[in-house]
This record gives sequence, C-alpha cells and structure tokens, in this order.
Amino acid sequence: MIIRPRRLRRTKVLREMVRETTLSPKDLIYPLFVKPGKGIKDPIPSMPGQFQFSVDRVAHEAREAWGLGIPAVILFGIPDKKDPVGSRSWASDGVVQQAVSAIKEKLPDMLIITDVCMCEYTDHGHCGVIKDGDVDNDATLELLARQAVSHAKAGADLVAPSDMMDGRVAAIRKALDQEGFKDIGILSYAVKYASAFYGPFRDAADSAPQFGDRSTYQMDPANALEAIKEAELDLEEGADIIMVKPAMAYLDIVRAVREVCLNPVAAYNVSGEYAMVKAAEEKGWIDGKRVMMEMLTAIKRAGADLILTYFAKEAAMALG
Repeated sequence: MIIRPRRLRRTKVLREMVRETTLSPKDLIYPLFVKPGKGIKDPIPSMPGQFQFSVDRVAHEAREAWGLGIPAVILFGIPDKKDPVGSRSWASDGVVQQAVSAIKEKLPDMLIITDVCMCEYTDHGHCGVIKDGDVDNDATLELLARQAVSHAKAGADLVAPSDMMDGRVAAIRKALDQEGFKDIGILSYAVKYASAFYGPFRDAADSAPQFGDRSTYQMDPANALEAIKEAELDLEEGADIIMVKPAMAYLDIVRAVREVCLNPVAAYNVSGEYAMVKAAEEKGWIDGKRVMMEMLTAIKRAGADLILTYFAKEAAMALG
C-alpha cells in the first residue's frame, strides 16, 4: 500500500484547513525611524520601501499600519544632535518622546514600543558610555533607565532595551517601578548577536560605531547555549517578552529559546534580511512576495509569537 500525504495537499482550501503554522497581521510589529522636522519622509537607500519620518508623518504611517491590522510599532530615534553620553535620548522633547505622544493622540489603542539604546544618540555610535576605549557597562545602566522612564512618561506601552549591557533589564525595571510605571512592560533584546545583518539599519538610524565594533557586548554568532543563559537572566531581572535578533540566520536559537521560555518570544527580521530580499527581487531573481511570506512563516514556525519586520505592511496586505 502507498501512503499518500498528497491527499491533504490536493486543494487550496484543504491545505489551509490542515496548515500547522498560521501567520496573522496581529503577529507583526512595524519598526519606524523618526527624525526632527516637519513633513519629512526620506527614503532609506539600502532599505527600499522604508523611510525616515518626521513626527507628523510617522503618526500618519502608524495610522496606515493600524488600518492594515498591524497592532504595534517600535520607534527608533534620530536626534537633532549627539554627544558622548547620548543625552537627547532621555530628553522630554526628544523625537521618540514626541512621536509616542503624537501616535497615542491619533491611535490610543495602538501598542507603542520604544527602542532603548544609546547608539543612535552618541557621537561615537556605541551603545553606552565609553571608558578606556570600550563601553562602560555599569555607567551606562543609569542612562538606559533614564531613557526608558522618559519613554514611559511620553506614553510608551513597552520599552525594548537593545544595548546588551549586563543588568540593564533589572535597572530599567527598578527605575520604572520607582517612577510609578509598574504596568509598563519590558521587551528585552535578550539574545542579540554581533551580526553583519544590521548594516542597512545603521544607515537608517545613523548609528554605525565610529571605531571598533560591538563584539564586546553583543553575542558571538557561534554561541547557542549562551543564548539560553542570556534569556534566562533577563527573565529573572523582570523582562516580560524575550527577543532573538537576527531571526533568519538564528531560527535554531528562536526554537531553543521557545522551548525553555514560558514568556512570549519575539524575533527581529532585521534590515539585512529585508534588504537582501528587496535587492534580489529588484534583479528579478526571486518572487519577493513569496519569499517574504516564506521567511515570516519560518520565523513563526520556529517558535516566535511576535515578529518585528520591515515587511509588516506588505505582509499584512498579502494576508488580507
């Protein structure tokens, strides 16, 4: 007797009914870049279809995403000026703080997440205070906490520390609680690798380091067990959601974290992964829409509950 699995693939309806992994716009978080000014929508050359927005335009973009069924955005700021400690990151009139307020005014139910890191705000492009040529971990914690509190005051629903400093989740949780923001959650970039896939993002956020790299604080791509350790530490410190970044080259890590973590797991489909699809699509080498959906489905299949992706609007439209 021949066993015939193809029977359940015979029609589109049947395939949909027995599908093991489903993808929805509700799974998606849309990253947005905010800069000073008005009426600005500047294209990002290395990320076709993505833009740097002024505050007024980012609120409009968030509204479009909301209309497509995307429930959340994550905001990255490009400040009006930079300094060695990234002081504009916690300013009450900073671009991210303004953007949070503007989006909340128009879309009070949209979930707003803010990236908490110093790299976009420091003149040296590293994720914290520099001492003796490297990032001073403990001196950076206070600044990250100040930034997170300023985002909460502006109306953020979740703060997302991406710096990879040891102890930063605990420092941020303590600061939020002390300031009366016990209900503001932390989406931690718990497992963030020192990856070459971030290149286009650094163009978009103007955050490339001016010297060296970030290998002393971001994870070695060869390490897997360390990912579990990092995730467990952040959960112990009070993280509500754990993130793995990047996603596609680290699907094994997404699965490994999912298997030990009872909290929601997010994965970041990063700029380089997005840009490669767009470049190949432009050359006519691939069907970009199908590759996009296959990638996002793979991330969900690996165990991610939430996916941060620049494809969010395109995927939401494809999902109908």
